[in-house]
Amino acid sequence: MTELGPVTWPPAPIRTERLVLREPEPRDRATFIELLASPEVHTYLGGPRARDELEREMPGTPARRPGSFVVDLDGVMIGQILLRRATDHRRPAATGKVDLGYLFLPRVWGFGYAAEACAAALDWLDGALPGEPVVLTTQTANAGSMRLAAKLGFTEVERFHAWDAEQWLGLRSPVTPSG
Repeated sequence: MTELGPVTWPPAPIRTERLVLREPEPRDRATFIELLASPEVHTYLGGPRARDELEREMPGTPARRPGSFVVDLDGVMIGQILLRRATDHRRPAATGKVDLGYLFLPRVWGFGYAAEACAAALDWLDGALPGEPVVLTTQTANAGSMRLAAKLGFTEVERFHAWDAEQWLGLRSPVTPSG
């Protein structure tokens, strides 16, 4: 995965009805570690990383790069949205397209925050890189992510086996600018 391409970064914080999408800050470090070390978050992502390893390796300010948004609820990080170019994807149908990824703390699951944040990030992408198709990969066993993909307008391109599980690759067709 690599940079998105010619985008102005960072954008002004993106505000939704309940959330703010913004750049990572030093105060987010502990939440990044919590997300990456969580067995629940990583059930369908190959398993969690060791907390002590993350404590040693995580910089004071988590990586700031185009397409990486902290999802903030009332001034506190609850998740992350990642938009990255899939240059080395396992599936040819995804190669070169923008890939959507997301991680949310288990305590905020079920409140619609992922849908709200992902929709806002995709709207931003539509303005920053008009006409870009977006892909999303998830395990078919991850019912929540499958529902979210459908809600966001992703349609199945293919299913494949990887990481000892059936995977689902969806595509969100490019939104063409009106006017």
